[in-house]
Amino acid sequence: MARKNNRVSYQLKVTLQEIRPPVWRLIQIWEDATLAQLHRTLQIVMGWEDCHLHEFSIGRRIYSVPDPDDDLYEREVIDESRVRLKEVVSRVGTRFEYLYDFGDSWRHDLRLEAIVLPDPETSYPRCLAGERRAPPEDVGGSPGYEDYLEAMADPAHEEHENVLQWRGPFDPEAFSLTAVNQQLQKKFRSVRKTATAHDSPS
Repeated sequence: MARKNNRVSYQLKVTLQEIRPPVWRLIQIWEDATLAQLHRTLQIVMGWEDCHLHEFSIGRRIYSVPDPDDDLYEREVIDESRVRLKEVVSRVGTRFEYLYDFGDSWRHDLRLEAIVLPDPETSYPRCLAGERRAPPEDVGGSPGYEDYLEAMADPAHEEHENVLQWRGPFDPEAFSLTAVNQQLQKKFRSVRKTATAHDSPS
């Protein structure tokens, strides 16, 4: 019980690379969250759909969901579900990278900004702040996203109707902190309930 009472949370600044103006989030997550839990948190706060591969690069090591094909590419991949955040990121100021979608190559810069005492009235993980919406899935990386925004903004553009039909209206400036935190609570409340049910004696 003492260990749980002494838990602290990590405050991380998440910034999507190669996008201007920047798409960013400020999140807090338990220090003993696994990298798999951090992955699920990032998917929600950034608005991704978790339909592509991903990996974390911390130091010289790669953390993800191991795949038999990793051996073919001589890649040593550490199972992210077995590694806790505090085991690989311990100092304020540490930076590491989260890559989502190996085709579009959405690289996120993560920086540990602070280690803070948790609020007993707050659910974790949570999002404290953020700006702008992440690009649509499968838009073609940052070059494709630029073309997409150009077509969306100009009704006279030859691709305007096509991109509008593809995803519907899109506001790159839209971001709802309330909606993100509601999704986080829903996602991780269900995880906690499942874990509790499994731990209960039969």
